[in-house]
Amino acid sequence: MPLVSVVMPVYNSAATLGAAVRSVLTQTHTDLELLITDDQSSDDSMELLREFARQDERVLPGTAPERGGAGRARNLAMERARGDYVAFLDSDDMWLPEKTERQLAFAQEGTAPLTFTSYYKMDADHAGESTDFTPNGRVIRARAHVDYRAMLVRDHIGALTAMYDRKVLGTRLMPEMRKRQDYALWLSIMRDGADARGLAEPLAVYRAGQATSLSSNKLSLVQYNWELYREHEKLSVARSARALAGAVWQSVRNSRI
Repeated sequence: MPLVSVVMPVYNSAATLGAAVRSVLTQTHTDLELLITDDQSSDDSMELLREFARQDERVLPGTAPERGGAGRARNLAMERARGDYVAFLDSDDMWLPEKTERQLAFAQEGTAPLTFTSYYKMDADHAGESTDFTPNGRVIRARAHVDYRAMLVRDHIGALTAMYDRKVLGTRLMPEMRKRQDYALWLSIMRDGADARGLAEPLAVYRAGQATSLSSNKLSLVQYNWELYREHEKLSVARSARALAGAVWQSVRNSRI
């Protein structure tokens, strides 16, 4: 069975961390390692991680030497990866129990080294576990096929569902950017010639932010996506503007789900 390296950044996530970790440990595909980097949390996150590690040897927590943000925390985890595949989950989201098994089968029947799935949205204060999650109508649908050109128009890949084939791509780290590092990673993989395939089945659950934060999130999206298009992807002003319009539209549409 393929070994899957699951990458999780943590910062002051004690309230949601337990459900996120348990959603990985209860996967029907059991051959995995959970590589967690605590980004200098000031709450009980690290104590919780140590307890999980005592109970299950697949949980492998580490501590960032200094605060560096989610992108650097993910990179520190990926540098420790031993798996055939690398997958991503944030400490406030969850995977449904068959996510890894179904996505591995989907990845192995195709040729794309990067895969992703549809996912559900849940409220920020959701207190349940992945094993008792009741499917709802709030689904972000995965596109069947995505290439670099399509990804420039919109980020089609939910990071909590992404998985790449490390045997094909090697260890691909995220660029050192303040935000949108995950989007930059998908773009860099596709810019090098690889496409991505999406599995229609929703297999993860995303914890949505409070509605009051939507406006500020959109302003942040404009700033950081513009930097991504201009500085990282080296796009012209015109192409960056078109890409930004698509990104804002996607954010508005997804916020309504």
